[in-house]
Amino acid sequence: MPAAARAGAQNAIVNPVVRQRADAQVFRHTDGWYYMTGSVPEYDRLVLRRSKTLAGLATAAEKVLWRHPARGPMSGFLWAPELHRIDGSWVMYFAAGPSGGGEDVFHIRTFAIACSGPDPMTGSWQVLGQLQTEWDSFTLDSTSFVHRGRRYLAWAQHEPGIDTNSNLYLAPLATPLTFAARPVRLSIPTLDWEVQGFKVNEAPAVLARNGRLFMTYSASATDARYCMGMLSCAADVELMDAANWSKSPVPVFRSSAVNQVFGPGHNSFTVDERGRDVLVYHARDYEAIQGDPLFDPNRHTRLQYFRYRPDGSPDFGEPVANGRLLLR
Repeated sequence: MPAAARAGAQNAIVNPVVRQRADAQVFRHTDGWYYMTGSVPEYDRLVLRRSKTLAGLATAAEKVLWRHPARGPMSGFLWAPELHRIDGSWVMYFAAGPSGGGEDVFHIRTFAIACSGPDPMTGSWQVLGQLQTEWDSFTLDSTSFVHRGRRYLAWAQHEPGIDTNSNLYLAPLATPLTFAARPVRLSIPTLDWEVQGFKVNEAPAVLARNGRLFMTYSASATDARYCMGMLSCAADVELMDAANWSKSPVPVFRSSAVNQVFGPGHNSFTVDERGRDVLVYHARDYEAIQGDPLFDPNRHTRLQYFRYRPDGSPDFGEPVANGRLLLR
């Protein structure tokens, strides 16, 4: 086999890229590495792996950054970690609840750990604290982005007085865990496809392209009904005015019975080695689930190329089948 063909085969992305890693986040940092984290089926630890290529994430060594303690508010489920570089430091957001069983394990709040050194794979990680939100309520899925020199946090939370499981919120950050202004509510699950099983808007992810900001999110129960919605906003308007954001009336990414990909969601965005946009998401290979979907371990990390429509909005298409990923 010619050297070019061998290199192409080695760098081929094959779905699922990483098995049993849900809520996956992949991003390419300025140091040239792709970093990946996600929820493990045991929900007991925060992990990180890295690779110089997207394909290499499949076999990259994974490091445990932090394990939940035996007791306290972070001793139970650990969900949906996200790694960010904020003001020169590595910060990982995650959602956690206490152990002990019963409804109390769903006393989920958002916390962060921070790295003491420049290398997140070798540095020491310590608890930074809890995200300070307006209400002491169910809070998860924090993501951070910078727009026009200002850093923001987007997340999902239950707001007292609103009959939903979670809505989407946005605020500028003063520190990684405190806001510089009062948050704004961007979206409440009201559409039919957002309220299947549970009334959920969660897992925001931001993509800035073509003079606009696109915020994808996930909706409904975490079985085959789980799907992705999208908000959009012009890049040159005030992000903190909810009226400037519009919601897609239909899901932008949903299960594909034809390709045997079910419950796609909790996405992030990255680019491949040539700078082409890539959707990162999790999904299962089957529709029927025995028991609670929360304890089904087979939400696998997948990658997919996507296009843009003439109006500049992303077109994610249909989840592609397992196997070698082709450029759309």
